[in-house]
Amino acid sequence: MNHLIKSYPNFWWKSTNQHGIHSPFVYRLVCLCFYDKEDYSSYPTLQKFRKEILNDQREIKVKDLGAGSQVFQEDKRKVSDIAKNAGTTWTRSKFLNRLTRYFQIKTAVELGTSVGIGAASIACNNPVKLLSIEGCPQTAAVAQSYFDNYNLSNIQLQVGDFKEKIPNIPFQKIDMAFIDGHHSKDATLAYFEALLPLVHNETLFIFDDIYWSAGMQEAWEEIKKHPQVKVTIDTFYWGLVFFRKEQVKEDFKIRL
Repeated sequence: MNHLIKSYPNFWWKSTNQHGIHSPFVYRLVCLCFYDKEDYSSYPTLQKFRKEILNDQREIKVKDLGAGSQVFQEDKRKVSDIAKNAGTTWTRSKFLNRLTRYFQIKTAVELGTSVGIGAASIACNNPVKLLSIEGCPQTAAVAQSYFDNYNLSNIQLQVGDFKEKIPNIPFQKIDMAFIDGHHSKDATLAYFEALLPLVHNETLFIFDDIYWSAGMQEAWEEIKKHPQVKVTIDTFYWGLVFFRKEQVKEDFKIRL
């Protein structure tokens, strides 16, 4: 958390909005998706979904396969507290829904379901097939119950270790990967490399919490330098990666 707080002033100083962006691809994305103010029909459903989870007082035992929590000290946690501290925020939930819509994502993978807010954001009112993988059985059970209640049948939820599940992803290619679990440098780079065989020219990778720690920031810098990566967008909380071969290699810092 301290690294996150310390990193923000530098990001703000170096970041921009749509003005000064010379890449037509990125300029359109920022204007038509990042700053899209339309109230989509998916938003009321997502807002209700979030509200229910944020009021869910059930207590579950969390099995943490990642880098651990900077907030929780015990493995027994209320669903509401997990949603508040680890779930996708309302602003980012809408943004994730818009990104899926804007790029007309058909196949997507999420690493780290948590209680399901991110997955719902991808799937709600979008014609996408989403495979979401969660390491904790009880957390996954909570997410699945909400997916069922909201008829999000386009989400397939699997429980297990990411390293074991990635080789068996049932898509030949993926349009998007949302990597939101196991926040450590080595694990993040390993998942990035493991997912690379599934990318195509238009694939989008989204990395959560790229300033969560010094290690995560180092992982982000290495990903930016990968030869297959052509365009990256640092929004501070998320890092977006594109593989478009026709693009000039560029890195952007853009405020949401």
